[in-house]
Amino acid sequence: MLKSKLTKALLLIIVFTVALYGCSGNKENTDKSKTPANEDSSFAEPVEATQWEPTYGGSITIGITQDLDGLDPHKALSAGTKEVLFNIFEGLVKFDSDGNVIPAVAESYQISNDGMIYTFTLREGIKFHDGSPVTADDVVYSIKRSAGMLEPKDPTVLVESALSVISDVIATSEKTIEVRLKQADTELLPYLTCAIVPKDYDALDTHPIGTGPFKFVSYTPLQSIILEKNTEYYKKELPYLDQVTFKISSNTDAAFMELQAGTIDILPYITDAQASQLPEGYHLESGPMNLIQGLFINNKIKPFDNKLVRQALCYAVDRQAVIDMVAGGRGNVIGTNMYPGFKKYYDESLVSVYPYDSEKAKELLKEAGYPNGFQFTIIVPSNYQYHIDTAQVIAEQLKQVGITAQIQLMEWSSWKSDVYKGRNYETTLVGLAAELAPRKALDRFRSDAANNFMNYTNPEFDALYKQGETETNEEKKVQLYKQMEALLTNDAVAVFIQDPHQMTAISDKLGGYTYYPIYVQDMSLVYYKKGFQSN
Repeated sequence: MLKSKLTKALLLIIVFTVALYGCSGNKENTDKSKTPANEDSSFAEPVEATQWEPTYGGSITIGITQDLDGLDPHKALSAGTKEVLFNIFEGLVKFDSDGNVIPAVAESYQISNDGMIYTFTLREGIKFHDGSPVTADDVVYSIKRSAGMLEPKDPTVLVESALSVISDVIATSEKTIEVRLKQADTELLPYLTCAIVPKDYDALDTHPIGTGPFKFVSYTPLQSIILEKNTEYYKKELPYLDQVTFKISSNTDAAFMELQAGTIDILPYITDAQASQLPEGYHLESGPMNLIQGLFINNKIKPFDNKLVRQALCYAVDRQAVIDMVAGGRGNVIGTNMYPGFKKYYDESLVSVYPYDSEKAKELLKEAGYPNGFQFTIIVPSNYQYHIDTAQVIAEQLKQVGITAQIQLMEWSSWKSDVYKGRNYETTLVGLAAELAPRKALDRFRSDAANNFMNYTNPEFDALYKQGETETNEEKKVQLYKQMEALLTNDAVAVFIQDPHQMTAISDKLGGYTYYPIYVQDMSLVYYKKGFQSN
């Protein structure tokens, strides 16, 4: 069957992600290998030598620094929202902590020899959080909703473009679903992680119901979302905790103050400075994020509609110095918009296309008609201190070539409407979260892509992308992706900076915190260590 070949290809993609990620699930065993830039760092990352025995029960509070942009999983845009909703919803399949695609709502699947039909068998006895059984009709409805195939269309649903390859979704029995394709697609399976929800349920925005390890309890905007254990979860051994509260803070500094006061048990995405100030009773765990941090450029706005200007910016930014100053050297320099974890597809040679060279930058600026430099604005979401710190370092570096960069902080919801959707900006410094398949990392650069907020247009790129969509030969697909990556780099569509390391402060009472190769906060694996008092 083609299933084995496609699954093997997917496993290769994501196993390579984990290899770079430096972990194998439980962060207590994280590989602490360092980049050359921080080999001599005096910062010691504690490693727990003891494997603690998990206990059941207790509640914890995890700090997050951005409000949720909705509770409906098919409408959520922000990575910060999706990593919370991961605990409530599941798809036919889901990712495990090693990056493998494993059955979830479905107990098994088969892929036809021609790659045109995916057949899923539902898990026996699986229920939604309200106690109702999951039916084949619920699955058909959920996939069609995610793919934008329902009539009438709901304009607030964020249609997953990768599912446009689907021609139909059919329930062939009470427990069997066929997903039929317009053309073979070797990268579809990860997108069938889209949330399965009850058919025609109209309260997802206010009271979400899924099949995941935790059930929704309450949500107070700008304050918290509270979840409780799903006692009928099909994995009877999980979750360990009875309750999880995601406490929303305005920014990382405010959240860190809560941690110092002892009101937060886990705080992801802390800064390097905060990592050195952990209070007693907490330890640090870290690993690469699989995040593309970059200075993203509006390619249609002057002077950035001139490729020479964009290339000058690339030469003027010392990316390794940024990592050293902002993160104590913890991060991987990147050269294009492909996640380093997709090792087979990632062209590492592109890192060296723009070595730090201020004189080269000045030459390009002169050639472009800006011998004395220019001024521009970097918009940064105000809730991401890491990006703010990065922007400040870059602004100082650009002064060396006569460019003045003003930093404008913008509230997250305004950033989404003005920058991401409205494309009303010059440059912005953000991180693009890891996608489910390597092609998705390139999708946003298509000329007609709705999420092409850089306004990048290149007919050659578009043609290569179309070839990649239908290419089933893995070696040819890899070469097509690398050609696209090279175009993005040579066109200097953005100043690609780094794949940062995520640093997480965790109470010493807790174990099981796990990094994934995608953005999730999986609370089902977190537990109180035996011998520690739970909350």
